[in-house]
Amino acid sequence: MGRSEWPGAAPYGARPAGTDRSGAVVLRVACSHEGFARARVFTRDTLRAWSLEHCGDDAALVVTELVTNAVTHAVPSAAAGAPEVRLGLVRDPGHLTLAVSDSGDNVPVFDPSDDAAFGEHGRGLGIVDALAEEWGWTPRPPAGKTVWAKLPTRPLI
Repeated sequence: MGRSEWPGAAPYGARPAGTDRSGAVVLRVACSHEGFARARVFTRDTLRAWSLEHCGDDAALVVTELVTNAVTHAVPSAAAGAPEVRLGLVRDPGHLTLAVSDSGDNVPVFDPSDDAAFGEHGRGLGIVDALAEEWGWTPRPPAGKTVWAKLPTRPLI
């Protein structure tokens, strides 16, 4: 899909899951295996609180791919200092938007004709593209970007 504007309000400054009534939460993600696991648990717990458990598998997979991409590609190229990766979840009628912000300026690249689909690495955005109705990225001046994916919340019948 390429670059597109963030489809909802930025989730930063929202309260933790369980106390939020606006439909927006945020989590600072540690750049480690424990951080990835916490991001998945946070996503599932938030969806449970929002009565969106049926979105949990797809959302957890998309979150894992977006956070992994941020840590793998963006954090090493970020400015000096502690790397910052944030996960945001925003719900609105009919959709769940998952967003990962990092301090790297490199552009997410997805080429559906690329042979990476059969490789050990390089499938992350392909998975996001397959599960999301829409995805894209938005720059975050002075440095960084937010990569987001919009999932439907209607249950499959």
